[in-house]
Amino acid sequence: MTYDFAPLFRTAIGFDRLARLVDNAAQNPAGPSYPPYNIEKLGEDSYVLTMAVAGFGPEDIELTVQDNTLVVAGRLANAAPAGEVLHRGIATRAFERRFVLADHIVVDNADLTNGLLRVAVRHFVPEALKPRRIPVGTGAPAVSAQPAPAVANDGTNAAPAEHAA
Repeated sequence: MTYDFAPLFRTAIGFDRLARLVDNAAQNPAGPSYPPYNIEKLGEDSYVLTMAVAGFGPEDIELTVQDNTLVVAGRLANAAPAGEVLHRGIATRAFERRFVLADHIVVDNADLTNGLLRVAVRHFVPEALKPRRIPVGTGAPAVSAQPAPAVANDGTNAAPAEHAA
């Protein structure tokens, strides 16, 4: 299944990554189902990822963020049962879950309580990307605060006298 993003690309710039995400999601509809998880939106820019990881301790779980991807991996150090297992209903197998993060998403913290791993995530807009108002002046054009380099008669940059060799 493919989607035609041509109408979007006519009026938007930089959404090629979004198109790749949609194509990848459509091609891989059935992903791993272990461990189960919820993603909740708590506010305008805060989320929480909750994973059911019964049997795993904080030392068995590793969270990493790289290239806008959150990777949650779990591996038990001592998975051997103490006695004979008559029925295995609690999964203790290793797992790795990947979550693609949007730009400027920050993982704040993670805690493990009663078999539930909760990862707090929020959207953080850097100051440089926030809208800012540019004042419009009248009169002479604005000039740079940087002085222009001195130019020699031959068109090359002239070196200051104290640095000339």
